Amino acid sequence: MPAPSSPPSVDLTGAECCSTVTGGALDAAAAQDLARVFKALGDPTRVRLLSLIAAQSDREACICDLTEPVGLAQPTVSHHMKQLVEAGLVMREQRGRWAYFRIVEETLTLLSDALRP
Repeated sequence: MPAPSSPPSVDLTGAECCSTVTGGALDAAAAQDLARVFKALGDPTRVRLLSLIAAQSDREACICDLTEPVGLAQPTVSHHMKQLVEAGLVMREQRGRWAYFRIVEETLTLLSDALRP
C-alpha cells in the first residue's frame, strides 16, 4: 500500500507560539498562513466534506463515499478536496483507483489554538 501523501508545508507554528488571533497582533507571515487555511474553510461544501470525514470512526473517507452526501459530481468534490489538502487540513492517499482522505488533527488543533483567547 502506498504511503499517504504528506500535507503541504503549512507553518502555523508562528501563530501558535507567538500570539493568537485574539491575543495580540500577528505578524504578516502568521496572518497569511492562518488566512490561507481558514480560506479553505470559507466554502460550505468544504466544511461539510471535512465534517463528513471527521464523522467516520477512523477519521478517513474514500472520495467515492463523499460525492453523494454533498450532491456534487466526483470532479467537483475532487477539486474541493484538493483545496483541503493544499491547506493541510486533510491528507490524501491513493489506493488503487480511489483516493482516500484523512483528517490532519494537528492542523485542526493549531487552528483552534489560534482562535483561543
